[in-house]
Amino acid sequence: MTRVYMNRWFSVAYHYINMIRNNPDGESFEFFGTHPDINHMSLLASDHIGTEPAVFGREYVDFCVDFCKRNQIDIFIPRLHMEEISRYVHLFDEIGTKVMVCRDIELLDSMIEKDKFYEALQGKDLVTIPDYRVVNTAEQFKQAYEELTAAGHKVCFKPTKSEGGMGFRIIDNERDPLRDLYGYVTLSTTFEQAYETLSLTEHFDTLMVMELLDGTEYSIDCVASAEGELITAIPRRKSTGRTYLLEDTPELLAIADRIATSLRIPYAFNIQVRYNNGIPKLLEINPRMSGGLYITCLSGVNMPYLAVQALQGKTIDPPDPKFGIQAGYVEQPLIMEMNRVE
Repeated sequence: MTRVYMNRWFSVAYHYINMIRNNPDGESFEFFGTHPDINHMSLLASDHIGTEPAVFGREYVDFCVDFCKRNQIDIFIPRLHMEEISRYVHLFDEIGTKVMVCRDIELLDSMIEKDKFYEALQGKDLVTIPDYRVVNTAEQFKQAYEELTAAGHKVCFKPTKSEGGMGFRIIDNERDPLRDLYGYVTLSTTFEQAYETLSLTEHFDTLMVMELLDGTEYSIDCVASAEGELITAIPRRKSTGRTYLLEDTPELLAIADRIATSLRIPYAFNIQVRYNNGIPKLLEINPRMSGGLYITCLSGVNMPYLAVQALQGKTIDPPDPKFGIQAGYVEQPLIMEMNRVE
């Protein structure tokens, strides 16, 4: 029986735990989960759950090390605070817990801060980088907006360090404030609204002002060995609403291969690109299982289990994913029965 711990994850951890548990080899796993909210859906599939303390940095790492030691954890799959966990991964080595995290702390830091990652990729010819500027004053924001629009781009901006769509805004100077009051909440704002807000402070947390990529978006879910050798990559196209298409797109598979060969990212990771004028451009790379990975697994490839096997150092034959699949998701009611641990 292999004991697996997942700290604060998204609710989709429910799917990943069940995929690993229902693996084709009949391997037995026991799952432990923690989260600040003991009723969080990410804990629903765990056999044992606990409450995370509101601590940060080395103190959070010490909490995870202690949790793994007390519960004799074999495998730790972190999401929250991966940088700190990677920085002190030797503490987990000392207690015999394998950690699914990139040990190249410089690479991991850069993937989490988007401007650093774009800088690191310059000149590597792995994937096209969108036109962008980095700003932290209102005047820099104004200059970046003017330069990008002069280059013929529609413009958006987002924090350099954020997850998902947090802080992402599209500049749309055609917005009607009165019409907006009667409509849905939108990601769009006018330049004047953004500039006025950013002018309220001398310096703000760093933003990337960049060209808006308004073509088709793809997530390329990948699994690699501990040494970063690519085992499989499956492009998932975002279609309308909750619909996705699993597509065999050579151009995107080549991007995944070049990135894996150059950066050697281990275990599970996700490359997000979006087309603009026929060119796929990089949005970001997430050094973890993506939020939509469970949809990609409808290709017939159990990617969470492959990542666990990679962490265990097992030999993995490259899978043969089924492409041409259209998929989506719906809400499902579940009864919550949980065993709490300290």
